[in-house]
Amino acid sequence: MNEVHGDNDVVITMKGTPRGERVWFEPKGVAIEPGTTVTFINRDPGNSHTVTAYHPEIFDRVRRIPKAAKPFDSGYLLPGQTFSLTLTVPGVYDYYCVPHEMAAMVGRIIVGSPALEDWDDSALGAGGVRGDVSAQFPSVRDIFNAR
Repeated sequence: MNEVHGDNDVVITMKGTPRGERVWFEPKGVAIEPGTTVTFINRDPGNSHTVTAYHPEIFDRVRRIPKAAKPFDSGYLLPGQTFSLTLTVPGVYDYYCVPHEMAAMVGRIIVGSPALEDWDDSALGAGGVRGDVSAQFPSVRDIFNAR
């Protein structure tokens, strides 16, 4: 798939150690402006991965994306494959890799900022994730400070 990205695109890479004992999204947290396209690239030569929103329409999970946002699921991406989505609804989006959620392969995207009128950070108090996995989501403050 095409790996050339526009100036407004953000790239998040799926990675894993050579023996597969550790997997992760890099970066784990990003802040973007509404309308930005996010492209996920599987750079883990030994595993397939997904990019899946926490949402009741997908595996009956607790919603951890803004109420007005559409849920997303990449399906399984083989090494080298990509998945892109454009996020327009301001708020906090939590996502995970289906086969590796219990290995804490999770991430958070912040769209816009809390100053926006329609900001939705309901994901922050939504629950529905095991405690040790939940602890892996970077805080909104840490994401903004990393910009």
